[in-house]
Amino acid sequence: MEIRKVGVLGCGLMGSGIVEVAAIAGFEVVVREVDEALLDAGRARVRASLDRAVAKGKLAAADRDAATARIGFTMDLAALADRDLVIEAVVEDLDTKRELFKALDGLCARHTLLATNTSSLTVVEIAAATQRPDRVLGLHFFNPVPVMKLVEVVRTLATSEETFATGMAFARALGKEPVATKDTSGFVVNLLLVPYLLDAIRAAERGVASIPDIDRGMVLGCDHPMGPLTLCDFVGNDTLCRIAEILYAEYRESRYAPPPLLKRLVAMGRLGRKAGRGFYDYSADPPVALSL
Repeated sequence: MEIRKVGVLGCGLMGSGIVEVAAIAGFEVVVREVDEALLDAGRARVRASLDRAVAKGKLAAADRDAATARIGFTMDLAALADRDLVIEAVVEDLDTKRELFKALDGLCARHTLLATNTSSLTVVEIAAATQRPDRVLGLHFFNPVPVMKLVEVVRTLATSEETFATGMAFARALGKEPVATKDTSGFVVNLLLVPYLLDAIRAAERGVASIPDIDRGMVLGCDHPMGPLTLCDFVGNDTLCRIAEILYAEYRESRYAPPPLLKRLVAMGRLGRKAGRGFYDYSADPPVALSL
């Protein structure tokens, strides 16, 4: 089927990025948030990102203005009723997602596809809250959405061939590179990435090397663009901890269990870049490693 009208649930870091790339690609987009403050923050985030793209010469001012005109902001869930595709990008909590999908199922036309941006939950558990599991799929984008090319397109046991093909085509229409993945917790990237990040935290916890040296070791020794502990701060230590808990609950393998150090950092509010402090202090330039 052809996608023309797109809805997005949530205008946080991921949702605002999805809104931006969809609008630039020519789709008519409506994004819904739960209150005015979050809606205003999302609107400002989208506008700032579009302005940066213009300033860097990556987007013409006229294209920015056209994309902005294609975006609607709302607090009314019913405003998504006429969408061809709705992408959910809210908190990584199964009950919250199931509640939203159940509501969307009752609001949206029968042809509407429902997608989740979940990074770790199984899509079928979310689809089970609807009467259209054949029209539910995963579209897992990566942060920052306007920059990262990958989209994991997740097909459940119930997802129809048409729904899956439409999801792949939509990702390509956004200028992304889709990869097809089965509906297993973590899909491809987080299934492999999360144990690597947790092992780096355990290495720091055991005093194998300093925070900067662990990061330098992987940057210089493996040609990674950033070290694992820097990446933890970029992802958000609270987000990483939540994903690890979900993966551990699914697989019961010790490599997915969040280390005590990660739990302590989250409890202390050292969540990473977004909080200004994590493994590093981001008030300094360049960031300075903090004590553990």
